[in-house]
Amino acid sequence: MVDVIGAAELLGHENLAEMLAARLAHAQRLGNMGWAEWHLHTGETIWSDQVYVIFGRDPGDGPIALPDLAEYVEPADVAALDRLLWSVIQGVDPVRAEFRIRRGPGSGDLRDLRLVLEPLTGPNGTVGMHGVIQDITGRRRAERMVSESRRQLLEARERAAEDRHVMLALREAILPEPTGCLDLPHTRIAVRYVPAEKTANLGGDWFEAAPAPDGRRLLAIGDVSGHGLPAISRMAQLRHALVGLAMTGQAANRLLDWLNELVLHQLKETTATAIIGHLDPRTRVFAWAQAGNLAPILVRDGEARRLPQPRGVLLGAASGSPYELATTRLQPGDLLLMFTDGLVERRTRDIDVGLDLAMTAARKVECHDLDASLDRLLTDIGGPNPEDDACLLAVGVMGPE
Repeated sequence: MVDVIGAAELLGHENLAEMLAARLAHAQRLGNMGWAEWHLHTGETIWSDQVYVIFGRDPGDGPIALPDLAEYVEPADVAALDRLLWSVIQGVDPVRAEFRIRRGPGSGDLRDLRLVLEPLTGPNGTVGMHGVIQDITGRRRAERMVSESRRQLLEARERAAEDRHVMLALREAILPEPTGCLDLPHTRIAVRYVPAEKTANLGGDWFEAAPAPDGRRLLAIGDVSGHGLPAISRMAQLRHALVGLAMTGQAANRLLDWLNELVLHQLKETTATAIIGHLDPRTRVFAWAQAGNLAPILVRDGEARRLPQPRGVLLGAASGSPYELATTRLQPGDLLLMFTDGLVERRTRDIDVGLDLAMTAARKVECHDLDASLDRLLTDIGGPNPEDDACLLAVGVMGPE
């Protein structure tokens, strides 16, 4: 009876040992790690199964002896292995290092390993070493990919910043702020160019505010389709053409007729919006025409409204469609606000919401402090548009003091 019980206990211990061994092997596979021992005096080397997998070595060939290990290590990392082994022999604490191996001399399969070793000591000092070897190739590869991605992102940001600087400098050269005094008696004029937040979306928005040959003020804004340098180039051609054509003294609708023909025949596959007008300083009559642009906002007696639009299609859309001329007589206290669609359009909201915000903000504009008021208006409607640039031209009538 005692023999039967002893046999059962022995069998139970064997099953437990097998179960623990299986679990240990499973843990080594999951962690892609194994253990190894090297005995210095006997030359004996012992590897667990997973170390053979890590080195890509057939277990039938046996483990790699310590003197031969350097043959598998990447030449640049041999010194690190030497320092590790020397530290183990000299010390009593575990030491660790990382190095790369090739699965077989001359192999192209490069692996990143982490090795943690501690000495095996005997009566006369260190007699060997044992420790854990882990394949961390996947981890290091992921870290290198992240590092490379960060480097590329940083370079892309630097290039984007440089591109933005170049494009803004080019725009400033083409579209400088007006020089000299644009203000008229009891009337102030202010303009703003608001670049898109994203460099790639800098585009063809433009303005013009300049004295006309007959003493009136030419006031205009527009937006050429597209973004980037092509749109900026077409914008420059259109704006320079307007400046030349305006010297004829012709009415705003006639100027749009000519610009439409220019876009149709010289700037093919391009469209543009625009508002062009002349402000007479004596009568305060603003005679204007539009080509597919949002109507100006007029603020009078604390109320904001959009002006009725005269007929006019996009520049470059069709030939022979007449542009109508409208007239608006400004009064003391009036504010006239002209703008391109980038001011009020956003991907995240309906354009009517943007227009309502613009009209609400326009009621707060102070004609005697027009420049600062425009800055506040831009903030009130949401700041710069991430997706599109915008131009804004404001006329404030103060009346006699």
